[in-house]
Parts: sequence; C-alpha cells; structure tokens
Amino acid sequence: MKYLLTVTSIFLLSCSVVFAQTSLSTVKPIKSGWTNLFDGKTFNGWKKITGNAEYVIDNGTITGITVPNTPNTFLVTEKEYGDFVLELEVMIEDTTSNSGIQIRSHFDPAANNGKGRVFGYQYELDPSSRKWTGGLYDEGRRDWLYPLMLHPAAQNAYRHGQFNKVRVECIGNTIKTWVNDIPAAYVVDTFDKKGFIALQVHAISKPDMAGRKIHWRNIRIKTTGLTPAPFPKDVYVVNNIPNSLSAFEKNNGWKLLFDGKTSAGWKGAYKSSFPDKGWEIKDGILKVLSSGGREAANGGDIVTKEKFSAFDLSFEFMLTPGANSGVKYFVTLNENNQGSAIGLEYQVLDDSLHPDAKMGRDGNRTLASLYDMIKAEKTSRFIRQPGKWNIGRIVVYPNNHVEHYLNGIKVLEYERGSQAFRDLVAISKYKVWKDFGEAKEGYILLQDHGNEVSFRSIKIRRLK
Repeated sequence: MKYLLTVTSIFLLSCSVVFAQTSLSTVKPIKSGWTNLFDGKTFNGWKKITGNAEYVIDNGTITGITVPNTPNTFLVTEKEYGDFVLELEVMIEDTTSNSGIQIRSHFDPAANNGKGRVFGYQYELDPSSRKWTGGLYDEGRRDWLYPLMLHPAAQNAYRHGQFNKVRVECIGNTIKTWVNDIPAAYVVDTFDKKGFIALQVHAISKPDMAGRKIHWRNIRIKTTGLTPAPFPKDVYVVNNIPNSLSAFEKNNGWKLLFDGKTSAGWKGAYKSSFPDKGWEIKDGILKVLSSGGREAANGGDIVTKEKFSAFDLSFEFMLTPGANSGVKYFVTLNENNQGSAIGLEYQVLDDSLHPDAKMGRDGNRTLASLYDMIKAEKTSRFIRQPGKWNIGRIVVYPNNHVEHYLNGIKVLEYERGSQAFRDLVAISKYKVWKDFGEAKEGYILLQDHGNEVSFRSIKIRRLK
C-alpha cells in the first residue's frame, strides 16, 4: 500500500495499522548518533509547501511525482537544523528531471503574491549531461554558489538509474557535499545559520513531462559529536566572507594578495611604491578611481611585489556602468611601454555599455576573455551586472594549460606557448612583443583603465 500526499490530502498523525504489512526492506538500520528524519512509513515530521506536486510513500521510499501548472514543490521538515551531517539516498528516473535537497532553508509566505517562496542553500540533483549533482545552489536568492564545473573530478560520481548516496556537512560557516562518498562542493558562507531540510520536486516546462519520478530513502541526520570530514587539498573553495581564508585554505597553500586594509604586497607598475593617488582602500575594497576613461593616466596600474609561475588566482570585482579594467598575469615590466603594462589579460568589462566589447575579433575583448586573443564563452545568467560582485578565476597549471572562470563557470582554456597560442599572438595587438605571454614567471596586475572598478577577496595558491 502507498501513502499518498496530494493537493487535497492532509498529513496523518497515525498510520501504524495501515502500514502493518508494508515492507521496510529498503530502510537501513540507524547508525549510532544518528536520527531518522523519515520513518519509512509516514510523513510525520514533514509538510508540503508552495506547489502541487505529489509525494507518495512505498516500500520505505518517498517518491516525488511531477505535475503540470505548478511551481517548485517542497516537502520540508517541521524542525530546523543548524550544524549537522545529513545523509540519504536518491534516484532520479530520467535525465530531464532536475531536483534538489534544501538545507538551512526558509519559507517566505508573502512572496509570489501570497503563494510563498522557499529560499536557501540547495544540494543540486542534476542527472543531465551537465553533471552538476553535488553542486550548491541558492534557491530563490543568489542562484549558483558552487557550480560543479569548479570540481570536475566529482562530475562523474553520480550514477543514473540507481540510488546515489548524498552527504552534506554543515558546520559553522562551512558547507561541504559528497556524491557517493566522492567530495564535491566546498562553500564558506554566512547567510544562514539554520533552517529546514526539504526535498524538491521541480516545476516542469511542458505537460508531457508530468509523471516524472524522484525517489528518496534512508534520510538521517547527525547533530552532535560532529567532526569535519577530510576533503582533497586541491579542491577550490568558494569563500563568500570578504578578504578571508578558511583554515582549510590556509593549510593548503592559499594566500591573500589583499588584506582588506592596506596596500601591503602591491606597488605601482614601473614604480617603487604604491600610487599616492588614483586608488582607494576603504571598507575592505581596493578600488581604482575614475579619471574619465584615460588609461593609466591617474594612479596607473598596480602589480604584486611577488612574481608567480603556475598558480590558482581568485578575485572578486565589481564594475560601474560602462567600466573597463583587467587582471593581467605573467607581467614582466620589461617592455617599459607607455600606458598600461603588458601581460596576458583577463578582461574586466561592462559588455553592454563599453565600446571595447564590440572591437577586436569575434568578441575576444568581452568580459572574462583572454584580451584580444580568445573570446570567453558565457551566458547572461552567469554575468552579474554593474553594482554586483563577480568572481573571476585564472588557473595556470605547471604544464602551461590555462583556464579562465567567471562566477564558477569555465569560459575558456588554452595552452600557453603552444603553436596555436603563438598563432593567436601573431594576429593580436601583442605581435610586436617578442615571446609575448611566455615568460617563466611574472607579476599579477590590476589595471587602471580610467574607470571606477572595485576589487576584493584576491587570493592565490602556487601550483607545483
């Protein structure tokens, strides 16, 4: 017999007689220190909100079933949880149904014209070819926090057509996820200290998608005696606390290039000290001030005092409307040129308003591109407009493979020093510089292009 939770049903308080014959062969014995959130028989401790998808119980498993003409539907715990480790098993029957598991989440009953909205952290369940199961999403709020493109080694952990083990660890400001015991996402964030846990049935876009099923079982939680589980040291951490490093990051070689307070570690390009004008450090932000769009005409570019070879560099930037700047790497300062110093450039640009976006070739001067050489392939969803913080990332591996990321999405890659790279240099503005971009090491540079642009959370890890 199945337990059905539909639009018109209510939660039953006692079903022991009804389920006396139900097989519980799929329910695993509870482990010491753990508590079952689902008893395998009833919806006790859970409630349905925001949508009209169906949830049924059969053989110790909760099954969510898609229905047309309804928003996302959530089966949420009646209790809230702060620090915990959550484990469960999940199976999605097809590759078109998207789902998720809410953690530390909340409900705003007044949102959506009184229909309500769930918001908060979500463990992504994604059986599509994108392979983002285990990534971290912010439902109803900030969108993606940790697209699994940031940890490609975990993208093949999900196994379609069978139950997969989900594990989420929330301790303090740290959230970590696993897929079938494979480490996936690592986020440091301060938005929510506690909240409910929920199982999502995603809204469907077409009527013929009705009836798609998602199954959950063996849902259990541990809230005491918590010890952080180990994670691979090379996993990239999305740390949303400005200008800070977690203990995990520090222990694994990350270093702040900007401390949020001073210009320590930086100097003006072609100068011996930090510029005395044109740059401002205030409220944890390193800001290049406007000079009416005149390149390097105010404070000029700034560079790190240290040189770097292979590295993983992460930085946040915020544009003003129409602004232009850049983050350059392998800057040698050997050219002694006028204007901005020469180097490989991660373009920082307001594509919608600055004319440089339409120059160059095939969009190779747009945001996150390798300036004047390779276009960044990106979608509007992952571009945060002027006034909002973006996360840029540049990875240079010891074998000279280079990757650019924007807000967790890899937008381009190339091989520094390859023939293909040299062919691109030959048709770019850099063709006049011998061996451009092939130095063994160089400075990191923040560009003064005459427009106001803000930077923070600049961190780097040397790669070996």
